[in-house]
Amino acid sequence: MTDCLFCKIVRKEIPAREVLRDEHVVAFHDLNPQAPHHVLVIPTVHADQLTAFASAASGAQAASLLAAAAEIGGTFPDGYRVVVNTGKDGGQTVGHLHFHVLGGRQMTWPPG
Repeated sequence: MTDCLFCKIVRKEIPAREVLRDEHVVAFHDLNPQAPHHVLVIPTVHADQLTAFASAASGAQAASLLAAAAEIGGTFPDGYRVVVNTGKDGGQTVGHLHFHVLGGRQMTWPPG
């Protein structure tokens, strides 16, 4: 069992405004939204980053993570962006894999 922030959300030790939960995924509103709609989608198993998750996850776990991001993004009528920050240089600030699903405004490119 890990002491990471997102693992505590999975275990319901820390409250979150959840929008989706199943055996593989928890999705909740970001506390520091970068768009009008900003939901984080995390696996219920701890993985520090995408590389670790990709090598250890089952097909069902990986499919659930992608399906959840698509389901949530599909509720944003004008489109959405899914962002995965990996590692320090990638901008990752919490050491648990998470997808940012952003919508509700025009996204710019390059993202920064």
